[in-house]
Amino acid sequence: MEKGILGTKVVAQIGLIVKDIEVTGKKYADFLGVEVPPIELTDEFEKSQIHYRNNPTTARAKLMFFRTPGSVEIELIEPDHNPSTWREFLDTHGEGVHHIAFYIEDSKGKIAKLQELGMNLVQTGEYTGGRYSYIDSSDDLKVMLELLEND
Repeated sequence: MEKGILGTKVVAQIGLIVKDIEVTGKKYADFLGVEVPPIELTDEFEKSQIHYRNNPTTARAKLMFFRTPGSVEIELIEPDHNPSTWREFLDTHGEGVHHIAFYIEDSKGKIAKLQELGMNLVQTGEYTGGRYSYIDSSDDLKVMLELLEND
């Protein structure tokens, strides 16, 4: 059977936007019965090369990753004040589920295919070992997609 548009059926991550990562992180840790993971800060623009709606941005975010047994990771994201998909979501919707992420190959090809389907590229960036792209699929799939491509 075909693996679908992204070439995978495996959900890698559910990303949630939060106002206070320390408070929400503690609640998730208590709920899951695990230690609170460390807070990570996204890289500065020189390394992250973040582009939001086709414009460079110095946006950064605090991140916390709950790596649960199985394949799905829970990511908490507390955005700073700079323009980004994270800040837009918090300002527009408040806290909640922002994206579903998938590890993929050939991000340029996948982005092109999704754009042909009317799903727009919202934000891109680099991280140590790879890159990410956020695709607005809210009309069809009711959530943002994050494409993760590791080197």
